[in-house]
Amino acid sequence: MVNKVYQFRLYPTKEQEQLLAKTFGCVRFVYNKMLEERIQIYEKFKDDKEALKKQTFPTPAKYKKEFPWLKEVDSLALANAQLNLQKAFQNFFSGRAGFPKFKNRKAKQSYTTNVVNGNIQLSDGYIKLPKRKWVKFKQHREIPAHHIIKACTITKTKTGKYYVSILTEYEHQPVPKEIQTVGGLDFSMNTLYVDSEGKRANYPRFYRQALEKLAKEQRILSRRKKGSNRWHKQRLKIAKLHEKMANQRKDFLHKESHQLAKLYDCVVIEDLNMKGMSQVLNFGKSVHDNGWGMFTTFLQYKLEEQGKKLIKIDKWFPSSKTCSCCGQVKESLSLSERTFRCECGFESDRDVNAAINIKHEGMKRLAIA
Repeated sequence: MVNKVYQFRLYPTKEQEQLLAKTFGCVRFVYNKMLEERIQIYEKFKDDKEALKKQTFPTPAKYKKEFPWLKEVDSLALANAQLNLQKAFQNFFSGRAGFPKFKNRKAKQSYTTNVVNGNIQLSDGYIKLPKRKWVKFKQHREIPAHHIIKACTITKTKTGKYYVSILTEYEHQPVPKEIQTVGGLDFSMNTLYVDSEGKRANYPRFYRQALEKLAKEQRILSRRKKGSNRWHKQRLKIAKLHEKMANQRKDFLHKESHQLAKLYDCVVIEDLNMKGMSQVLNFGKSVHDNGWGMFTTFLQYKLEEQGKKLIKIDKWFPSSKTCSCCGQVKESLSLSERTFRCECGFESDRDVNAAINIKHEGMKRLAIA
């Protein structure tokens, strides 16, 4: 079984907006109450792991007697808050994440509900949600009939827009495609990537383009009295700018990954640590602007849907220092050297040479070269 998510814009009425706000608040409240109690239990038994495993942890039902207003919202949303907290602790104990933190009002406003006895339905531009009856939404694409709806996540953005993400499940077993075309991609700070054929993505760098305008609007916000109507209006302007940049980036990355998935049967990339790169090399803005991590995620699932492959090679592989013609490896190569020159007489653009080496390394993994 395969999962796929469809996201649509929601247009709730004023009354529905109030109930959504109440649900967001209740989910946050229950999450924080459960976390508070779990912290007390953890502090008490953290030195005795066996005793800690035997402890019973609070559930949302426990708080409904003390706080009866919790009954006004979707019970499945509260149950999912408990599951999210459990997952946060599992990630902490396995070393994948830090200790769970309390949620505040500035955090992302969202909640998830599950399908039970047909409580979520779609009909003529409306979606039926638990406790909310029918809510208008913009269904810009059809969900195939063989996709079974499993859950919905409702989100409110910083700009006040509402979205519903519909999680579906369907049977899909992609037939592995015979690999005939292989492409190597070398990460590029300015253009996103350079492929082994010399093509550059030419990423527009949306954040850099909007930087001057963003700085101007943020200066205006700094002069407003915090909490005033003018402050809220200015905050909304900045939020809209950030949202626009994020949507532009996402749209560009979807289109680029789609083209590559259509062009190649196998794509080879380096398994890079983008967080470390942004911190160590002081490339924070550029790294976060081009969204390489999001791009590779999109590329991977688009390839897998077609039975194709994405290969990640070791980040320490000397792709830039190796001659793609004779295979000789240079001892050193500074970042300022944009043209690769080898003793064998080979000369090439540094990034193109690296992309070719990445491709060759991937072909070795496939045992086709």
